Order: sequence, then C-alpha cells, then structure tokens
Amino acid sequence: MSEKIRSYIRKSLGRQVSDSEDKGCDYDEYSLQKKEIIVFAVQGLVIMSVISYVFYRSAVALIILLPLIFPFFDYKRKKCITERKQKLTLQFREMMHSVIAGLQAGYSVEHAFEHSYDDLVLLYGKNELMPKEAENIKRGLRNNRNLEDLLTDLAERSHVKDINDFSEVFRIAKRSGGNLPGILDDTAQTISNKIDVKRDIATIVAAKKMEQRIMDVVPVGIILYIDATSPGFFEPLYHNLTGEVLMTAMLAIYITAFLIAEKILEISY
Repeated sequence: MSEKIRSYIRKSLGRQVSDSEDKGCDYDEYSLQKKEIIVFAVQGLVIMSVISYVFYRSAVALIILLPLIFPFFDYKRKKCITERKQKLTLQFREMMHSVIAGLQAGYSVEHAFEHSYDDLVLLYGKNELMPKEAENIKRGLRNNRNLEDLLTDLAERSHVKDINDFSEVFRIAKRSGGNLPGILDDTAQTISNKIDVKRDIATIVAAKKMEQRIMDVVPVGIILYIDATSPGFFEPLYHNLTGEVLMTAMLAIYITAFLIAEKILEISY
C-alpha cells in the first residue's frame, strides 16, 4: 500500500487521540471513534451494495466501488466536525453570558472567566466541550498566562467566527480600557443574536433537509419498485458496454445532485 493511500486513510478515519489531547484540540480535526468507524463502515457497505445492484447488477462493481468507503468516511467526519462546532458555539454563548454576569456583579475579568467554569459545569457537566475549554482557561490563568492569549488560542483552534470575533473585541477592549463590561455585553448580545438567527435558519432548513433525504432515495426506490413489479424491464441496461456507460453517467449525475444539495443546505460555523 503506497504512502499516499495510507495518508488518505489516516485523514479519512482521523487520528485517535487521548482525552488529555482533546482538551487542546483543533476543532477542524476529528478522530472517528471505533464505534463510529464500525457504524459508518456498515452504512458505507450498504450504500455501495445498493449502488452496485441498482446501477450495475454486478458483484465486481461492488469490489470496484469499495475504495469509495474512504471518501464516505471523510464525508461523515466532516459532518461530525460541523456538529461539534455547532455545539461549541452554543456552549460558548452561555460562557459569555456567565462572564458578563460576573463582571456586572463586580468580579475582575479574570475571576469572571474562572467563575464561568462552575456555571458551565452545572449546565453541561465536566466532560462537554466548553467546560473543558473553560477549565483550560482557568488553569492557564492560575499559571499566570495572559487571558487575551488564552482566548486567542481558543479562537484559533475553534475556527468559529463568533468566538474569533469575541476574542478580538476582548483584546482591543482590555488594552484600550474604558467600560469593559459594557463593551463585552454589547458584543455578547450581538453574537448571541447571530447564533439565534443561525438556529432559526437551521430549524427552517431542517424540513428541507428531510425533503432532500427523501429525494435522495426516490430514484433508487423507483428503480427497485419497477424491478420488483416488472422483472427484466431494466435488463437491456446491464452487462453490456452501452448500458454500463449510461448507468455510470446516471450515477455521476445522481452523486453530483446529492453534493450540490448538501452544499446548498450547509450552515457554516
């Protein structure tokens, strides 16, 4: 097996990391767990089997299509990354509200961030994303690290625009002085409103995503239905060069339509 193939497999499956590594993880990277690999492998094999039957009626086609399991792993891994960023963004909003409440209660900004850890643990538990990040901030502050640097590090690792915006505003407000609680409160409210808008869009798009899922299976369902009710109807399309070329073209159009629909309904974080 060539080094290129090994590299692609590692990228598709992700590198297994320990819990301690995950606390400082890059949120654009995700390591599939063993259970996820098994589930996605079964899903991929079912999809490849259906495609090989519907479009080619050939076991050889299934063997040829098997390498596509790795792009499928990569697709599912990116889905997991998007879901994790979404969760991180929602939990970050709660941390912002906790910090603002602490500042309004008279805490120093560092103490407000330390106190936010306790609030996040009560809301989500110790093992969720933002409580772990808040614990890292708390630990960094006790090790005399600069708060601006800790937030910048989180923003760079998260690759989430809202977190990056908050980090930038905080850095500027902290250095320029002035009404820090007021500035951060306005910023947190603006970011919170943006997150609410994204959630509303996601709710609206959810129905469209369901329609897309139905449309994804309709062509295959129609072929299977006709094949079951009228045996031999599609036989001229199989086991000959013209039919294989035509079905391959149809498969390419089908996959292209699926990817375009996925891109249209995608919500970035």
